[in-house]
Amino acid sequence: MDAQGRGQAGDDNVDPADQWVFDPNTGNYELRLDPAGQAAARPSDRRAPGSRRAARKPGGEVDDTDTRPLPAQGGRRRGRGADEAEERPPGGRAARRSGSRSAAASAPVAGPASRRKRKPKPSGRKKALYWTAGVVGFVLVAGCGGAFYLYQQLNGNINKVDVGVENDAVSDGPVNVLIIGTDARSGKGNSGYGDAGSVGHADTTLLMHISKDRSNATALSIPRDMITDIPDCPTKQKDGSRKIIPGEHGVRFNTSLGQEGRDPGCTWRTVEKLTGLKIDHFMMADFNAVKELSTAVDGVEVCAAKDLNDPKSHLRLKAGRHTVMGEQALAFVRTRHAIGFGSDLDRIKMQQQFLSSLIRKLKSDAFSSPSKLYAVSQAATKALTVDTGIGSASKLLDFGQDLKRVNIDKITFATVPVLDNPNDKATVILDKGKADPLFAMVRADHALAKGKKGKGKKAPVSKAPPGLVRVDVTNGGGPIGSAQETVDWLQNSKGARLSTNAGNAPAKLSATRLEYAPNQADQAATLADWMGLSKSALKKSSQNAGDRVPMKLTLGKDFTAPGTPIAAPTELPDNVQNVNADDKNVCAK
Repeated sequence: MDAQGRGQAGDDNVDPADQWVFDPNTGNYELRLDPAGQAAARPSDRRAPGSRRAARKPGGEVDDTDTRPLPAQGGRRRGRGADEAEERPPGGRAARRSGSRSAAASAPVAGPASRRKRKPKPSGRKKALYWTAGVVGFVLVAGCGGAFYLYQQLNGNINKVDVGVENDAVSDGPVNVLIIGTDARSGKGNSGYGDAGSVGHADTTLLMHISKDRSNATALSIPRDMITDIPDCPTKQKDGSRKIIPGEHGVRFNTSLGQEGRDPGCTWRTVEKLTGLKIDHFMMADFNAVKELSTAVDGVEVCAAKDLNDPKSHLRLKAGRHTVMGEQALAFVRTRHAIGFGSDLDRIKMQQQFLSSLIRKLKSDAFSSPSKLYAVSQAATKALTVDTGIGSASKLLDFGQDLKRVNIDKITFATVPVLDNPNDKATVILDKGKADPLFAMVRADHALAKGKKGKGKKAPVSKAPPGLVRVDVTNGGGPIGSAQETVDWLQNSKGARLSTNAGNAPAKLSATRLEYAPNQADQAATLADWMGLSKSALKKSSQNAGDRVPMKLTLGKDFTAPGTPIAAPTELPDNVQNVNADDKNVCAK
């Protein structure tokens, strides 16, 4: 490892392209990183000096650069290991065929030779599992001015930054990955982009949340010009020492990286403070990655609802569908002046369209050959910087395998809700009324992707009018005075005049609970809606209640204040911008 944290290849005698092998069980090419002598023999061990494909150096020395042997397919090469391969007769293939015919003639007959069956093609479902292992995270950085590839990497391409946190590559719970695209001009091919004097700010940032059961993923785009607070941040210096970068209040989000010497760990801590989500890993890349990656997949299809001409990004597209790559792909994800109101929020929509299309392209085509797969992985890793928790090929492989269950129609992009800043027209501020429920949904591991409507669902319960909601409120774990505060809120804000303060509960509860009778279901539905109660908080008795018997609401330790939802919402707040990765009808306008 060098001073910059870049890993070195472990074996100079192995060509990285030779590490791609065909797996007959999956029908895909895969990267083998096995040490010599394990799953597959080294190329130099498996071909005799007389082989036709062995290259001879001056002096008679053999330089064998052939690839590793493929895994056994059907009845072919079955039972032949590395030791047996070394006993092949000298000479070319003709000599070996002649020898094998002679041996076959003298061997006892074991029965008719079976015909090798054609290997069945993987089902559509299996294919989805294969490609999503690398795609889900990989494509997100592409739109930020970078890309990441979750597995099939080469250690020598991966840069690492020690942010003071090192989490395991694989987790049993939800996974949160911070994806950063920097506007730094450093790096080959980047001198013409971004601000000339930029120290490398967080030009584009996404927080990708993968659910605990790996059934869905949410990518939150964070506007770079949003005013926020940046906490104190410990950074590792070149001499190995730690330096605390002081935090700031009321500054642009993008200054969480680069400014005052801040590293990706500072953006990491800023996003954690903003969203309340614990981040597991980060991945960062620059402008060059989107150019190289889009070229490696032979272009990405995008759509324009009108003619686009942006002199700033140099994007010129006629209305309709186009395939973009290289410089044109980068121009597409950087464009904002030719669409909408010309803001960074409009540019985020362009990036989300590009990323969604890139995911679909990778699913259908990118893994079709080892050469294309190798080109994609090279393009991604050369522009990749990660935390030390996933800073090696093997860790990235484990990480990608863990996430492979997420399907494309369960990936949702959403933009963190913001409002115009009344004090500065060039910036925006967090829309807490919408952002807080959105963050709560993600923290509660609720999917933003809309599932298909199921059959046989129960009809929704009708709600009682406020004047008929009769409830006794007790405090079983909330702040002091919560019962009376809640009754005041119910009576004055909601019109529930039949609510009563019943004092403290006989026992403490960790979670708020509403007890009601079957004939009070309409009242319970109204109160649950007001309080933001989950289904688990509702306890229905077996017998009906009398006419004047109230429901019982016990405030638990999860209660903070009346009007603050106790349970995380399961539906997005109105007017929160979002798009599903499987939506092919999104066009820039």
